Amino acid sequence: MLRLGAALLARLARPRASLRRCGATAAGGSEEQERFVFLEYEPDPAERAAAPRRERGPKPRRERRARGAAAAVPSLSDPSVPPSGVSCSGCGAEMQCGDSGAPGFVPAEKYRSLLSEGPAGLRGAVCQRCWALAHYGSALRLRLPPDEHRRVVSAALRRPPRHGRGPLLLYVLDVTELPDPVLPQLPALLAPDVPAAGVLVVGNKVDLLPADCRGHLGRLRQRVAAACALAGLRGDALVDIRLVSAKTGYGMEGLVSRLQRSWKCAGDVYLLGATNSGKSTLFNTLLRSDYCKSRAPNIIDRATVSPWPGTTLNLLKFPIINPTCDRIFRRQERLKEEAAKTEDQLSSEEKKYLNQLKKQGYLVGRVGRTFQHQKSNAEIDFDPDMLSYSVDEDPRDTPTKHEEREEFTHNEVKDARWCFDTPGIVKEDCVLNLLTEKEVKLVLPSHAIVPRTFILKPGMVLFLAALGRIDYLEGEKPAWFSVLASNLLPVHVTTLSNADTIYEKHAAHEFLKVPMGGEERMKEFPPLVPQDITLKGIGTTEAVADIKLSSAGWVAVTAHAEEELRLRAYTPKGTALVVREPPLLPYISTIRGVRIPGTPAYRTKKPPSFVENLRTTGSG
Repeated sequence: MLRLGAALLARLARPRASLRRCGATAAGGSEEQERFVFLEYEPDPAERAAAPRRERGPKPRRERRARGAAAAVPSLSDPSVPPSGVSCSGCGAEMQCGDSGAPGFVPAEKYRSLLSEGPAGLRGAVCQRCWALAHYGSALRLRLPPDEHRRVVSAALRRPPRHGRGPLLLYVLDVTELPDPVLPQLPALLAPDVPAAGVLVVGNKVDLLPADCRGHLGRLRQRVAAACALAGLRGDALVDIRLVSAKTGYGMEGLVSRLQRSWKCAGDVYLLGATNSGKSTLFNTLLRSDYCKSRAPNIIDRATVSPWPGTTLNLLKFPIINPTCDRIFRRQERLKEEAAKTEDQLSSEEKKYLNQLKKQGYLVGRVGRTFQHQKSNAEIDFDPDMLSYSVDEDPRDTPTKHEEREEFTHNEVKDARWCFDTPGIVKEDCVLNLLTEKEVKLVLPSHAIVPRTFILKPGMVLFLAALGRIDYLEGEKPAWFSVLASNLLPVHVTTLSNADTIYEKHAAHEFLKVPMGGEERMKEFPPLVPQDITLKGIGTTEAVADIKLSSAGWVAVTAHAEEELRLRAYTPKGTALVVREPPLLPYISTIRGVRIPGTPAYRTKKPPSFVENLRTTGSG
């Protein structure tokens, strides 16, 4: 739903539309054209109810107290204590208490406490940064050398081959970020004397994109294949291309089956990709699938996942299960059985989880496990003296024993092949590098993107927050501009004569939302830099190109056939502006509601979700 200017209230039939006066009117002016200013898409009440609590409003009292207590405890370091040699189970950094600004830091008192528990004390623990990310979504800044992530990845890929076979590279690519800026750098990370078994490219985050027409996934796959060819990946080097959502599970069972077919011709598996491509989420999903050994989820902790770039700092791993003929047969039987079910046949918990995923993405899948490890019943130590007490004594709780952490046996891992999660390669010329933690959370979409379409005449300007701007300078007819970006980012439309004033007054304030922090923030934020673009329309239902405003999102431009448009697009200095031809979703302008009278906006329309491998209710 859209918030519009107060003058338009009487014109809107939709009862839930909340309106406000904006633009020059909001600043005290009275210019009529400033009513064409639109804020962000608002989820309906059901979507808000499904959102994480910390995104909906004030934190619960207990959580606020916990944060206050955590803030009150100083992060004391002790340089005299040597590093542990044990990796953080969340990010992979070596645990240490000597430098609070370095990876793997644990406050000295907590560090000594864990060491006192013996060799297993630090195993399974997380560093202070991962703890803050997991509990509060707050990222602590670290001092890292400029190319540290790239160095760790390159060193891992240059290891001598194990099992007599080279590694399989699982390159995770964010389909919303095409063309991927890191994919062409992949050959430079490999050693010429360590041949890889091939590259399997995984197009992730397909759940965020609405289907603009039938067969949109096939077209997306073609776009990924074109990006691979441009990066020099073709022929035997490219094992396969898979489209998945590591978050909602779409396509994951198919990916697991494809990876198992590569067992005989590949050694270890490395997850590679740019920051924020979803590698750690994919690692966690594979960890709880048929791809890993059955006991692994009980022993190996999940990787820390956050929108903050560069969360994973070193290698994380789990052992891959050997896909024997018997295991493949049992797995196929489970998949057939689950595909025959309807939603009505699922348990109440499965339905609830499925409905949550539907609200977060358009494409949803179900990732199950065929091979479950059954824990043996542990013997109970029965001590009558500990359980008995006299009539004049108060009963006291039995002292709790420290729970023994499961470990792999030597035979389980001596010849194992491993799946490694590696640090993400930082994208250069990316707007996320300029943003704070709170701003990144607003910019990166976490739910299915709802397209917002506007019809603009020459002389009009579209703002995407304060991170991007598109001026429609010249053209004979109106054109359609469809915005695909985080639903939390505001979109504003104004006139060319007022655009500079709007930006100067409202950048870093609530009106444009991102960046945030007022005038002080804008002193350090780079100015918007223009780039002229000329496009020729191909029809009123098909976009001619996407104008990609770095990682903030993109605008698909649709114009009349043979109509020439002259545009000027802006992004912050030092970030990349890309004209993507052909567009990613060429028919996206058709996914819209009716025109809102008196405005250049159309009502938003959210397409339905689709669940993979689940029979439609009532189908025979």
